[in-house]
Amino acid sequence: MADWGTRPASTADVEPVAELRAVVLRADLERLGRYDEHRVRQRLRDKFAPEHTRVIEVGGEFAGCVTLRPADDAHWLENFLLDPQLHGGGIGTAVLAGLLEQCDRAGTRVRLQVLQGSAARRLYERHGFAVETEDPVDVFMIREPVPADSDE
Repeated sequence: MADWGTRPASTADVEPVAELRAVVLRADLERLGRYDEHRVRQRLRDKFAPEHTRVIEVGGEFAGCVTLRPADDAHWLENFLLDPQLHGGGIGTAVLAGLLEQCDRAGTRVRLQVLQGSAARRLYERHGFAVETEDPVDVFMIREPVPADSDE
């Protein structure tokens, strides 16, 4: 696995993240007939929350990000984006596992939304996410916290 790490996001990260979102989501959005070059970036800009976002860096360079936004009954996993050239190398799995471990320790369920037909769904299912609802475009998934093993 490449030399990688995460750092807190800042408002300066919004444009690189918006560009990566357009690249990562393009094929799935085109397949679903929903790709709009401006809208795919603007939706990210409108909702970017650096206070809940970690930037993923590989070799000290921007490679992606992930947002874990607290909500009333769960945390929402959003904007989990990784440079497509790095897919399959274990970085996304490691980032996700670390976030889920934090949520498990806190007893927090996690929700997410993934596009129908997205390969990312398999990653989420491997980490315990189950379909909650779906429509022709989106699949909404949920993962209940996994309790730590007790010594009893």
